[in-house]
Amino acid sequence: MVDSQYYLPNDVGISALDCTEAFRLLSPREQLYAHYLSRSAWYGGLAVLLQTSPESASIFVLLQRLFRKQPPAQLGNVATAAGLSPEEYQAFLVYAAGLYANMGNYKSFGDTKFIPNLPKENLKALVWQSQAFQDSPSEMEALWDSCSTLLYSLEDKQKQLGLGDKGITTYFSGNCCLEDAELAQKFLDSKNLSAYNTRLFKKKSEGKSCYEVRLASAVQEGESDYFLFLKAIYDFEDRVFTVSRGDYDHLMKKVSENLEKAKDHAANENQKRMLEEYSRSFTFGSVEAHKEGSRFWIKDKGPIVESYIGFIESYRDPFGSRGEFEGFVAVVNKAMSERFAKLVSSAEVLLPELPWPKDFEKDRFLLPDFTSLDVLTFAGSGIPAGINIPNYDDIRQSEGFKNVSLGNVLAVAYATQKDKLTFLDEEDKDVYIKWKGPSFEVQVGLHELLGHGSGKLFVQDEKGTFNFEQDNVRNPETGEKITTWYKGNETWDSKFSTISCSYEECRAECVGLYLCLNKHVLSIFGHEGEDAEEVVYVNWLNMVRAGLLGLEFYTSESKSWRQAHMQARFVILRVLLEAGEGLVTLKESTGKDGRPDALITLDRSKIHTVGKGAIERFLCKLQVLKSTADVEGGRALYEGYSAVSDGGSHNFLCLRETVLQRKEARKMFSSLTVCRRRRGGGGPPAGAEQEGCPLLVLNTPGLCGLVIGIDLSVHCQNEFTNQS
Repeated sequence: MVDSQYYLPNDVGISALDCTEAFRLLSPREQLYAHYLSRSAWYGGLAVLLQTSPESASIFVLLQRLFRKQPPAQLGNVATAAGLSPEEYQAFLVYAAGLYANMGNYKSFGDTKFIPNLPKENLKALVWQSQAFQDSPSEMEALWDSCSTLLYSLEDKQKQLGLGDKGITTYFSGNCCLEDAELAQKFLDSKNLSAYNTRLFKKKSEGKSCYEVRLASAVQEGESDYFLFLKAIYDFEDRVFTVSRGDYDHLMKKVSENLEKAKDHAANENQKRMLEEYSRSFTFGSVEAHKEGSRFWIKDKGPIVESYIGFIESYRDPFGSRGEFEGFVAVVNKAMSERFAKLVSSAEVLLPELPWPKDFEKDRFLLPDFTSLDVLTFAGSGIPAGINIPNYDDIRQSEGFKNVSLGNVLAVAYATQKDKLTFLDEEDKDVYIKWKGPSFEVQVGLHELLGHGSGKLFVQDEKGTFNFEQDNVRNPETGEKITTWYKGNETWDSKFSTISCSYEECRAECVGLYLCLNKHVLSIFGHEGEDAEEVVYVNWLNMVRAGLLGLEFYTSESKSWRQAHMQARFVILRVLLEAGEGLVTLKESTGKDGRPDALITLDRSKIHTVGKGAIERFLCKLQVLKSTADVEGGRALYEGYSAVSDGGSHNFLCLRETVLQRKEARKMFSSLTVCRRRRGGGGPPAGAEQEGCPLLVLNTPGLCGLVIGIDLSVHCQNEFTNQS
């Protein structure tokens, strides 16, 4: 029997994102702008297949061939004729939806592999009986042969994403280990190159290790003002490094082409300049051009159609510095955005409330846009509830950033049924269900704006100039002068690498917990009196429960975490348990069904005293270590709280097994149709190009592939020839 965590259940939840009204209210020009931005995002989103696993793109193409020839209803008849039961065909559809939703065969939230919940020979029978196979038997057989073994494989290394012997990654060739990643980062820093849009491939030549750093770009040859070398070869620490362009070249070309078309429908000069720079970035592989585009994006205040695109989040790079492709297009929800605007206007009053000295806060808080958006398109491996971007430290610190809360995601993603709520007592369940949505809205707002938006990094630039008073600033933890800082091209990601994502999410979550205790913050979101206290209670209760649920995303064999946010919440649970005085209690028990269970409780009377004090102390430590680039201290602190063992007052390894037994499958997203093919009513915006049908009709990440006429089969086979 295969562990159920590697299957998607047939009754997996589906969350529908309704964007019909939001799109309808746009002007024709705005619709075209959104249309071409969406096409650009969907094309780029296909790169996520190649960033996930060697087999993901081939599986994707196999599914494409099947569904293009026969819709699900017809394919169901084929499945019956091939001997599949209704449950097996449903399992196939769920697997296909999962692959599209995650843009690969590893879960975007948790990085665990999932396989079809039907026998391999039955899936093969369906493929062989399909119309796609009848029309092109040799091609379909070749596709099947290229991916079927890995599609079902659950060898230990292939169960999760990771580097070296800890899992699978396509950000690095299979013969790379952590030491190779660290060496490559040193090389990139020495050449002032960002790792965001790169992958690393290693081979041996004449007994010497040789590395190829591949940059994502449409062009493979020629020079530009943005990137002045091609196939440049460097000797670095007795190794040879080659820097080349052209990774995902076919896709990057499509991304750039559609950005150019979107530019014709831009609302202002900032949008035009932004799209020009983005296009240059994807054409030539220049992160500097993308940073320049991000600067224009920050200046584009309050657009009706909001978007961002590029190699953004580094959660899935095992080393923590390479970005997964992501692109979203959304429409501003004006009513909800007004609340966030009030929070922004209060930011300069709230920031001094945070528990670190003013020297550790930005010299000037640059008031960002903070809007609530209804998502039209989100291409990537998964949809978050909120975003703080850009992720470039130098821009966020000195030029600004934007925050977005994805309103139609929040509205449906976190609805909970009482009978599926685990590890809470009955009284808490009713309160939790009533106040989970409002409390999470507050947490997302604080997390994004004042969590990710706060704090200063101490930097000594290439000219030797410090951005802090070296002789006067003291470490509040030790009382001593600051002795460590970021130098030259060092960044938060490059210094803290493997823990950077989760550490930063933990810091932002702590800011949310800490500041939600502020009555002014609660009033901004419309909560006063007893209601405000309920919001605080459920926000803290949700965090400690999430910390327990986070154990699902810990791999005991490799002693590693697979999800940054859930690791962060487990760390916070540990901090609050350590606070003692009965603030949080966690007890193992036996459920009514006779299986192991657990109960977690929170004493609401101690949140403002014991709880606040614990988070205050921990949050200050997190910020001081981050500001001062104290990697050694930061790792010791964070990895200490991240440890999962069977010792101490709680047997977390045993609790992990309980969590796995009682886990609920994560919902997948689908959208309601925005427009249909022009024939038969409705249609894309007038003047929009059609390739089958407009991209805006499909909002589930990955479903873009059903309408994009690009075949990755050859491309993906060539892509991994350097994999060991």
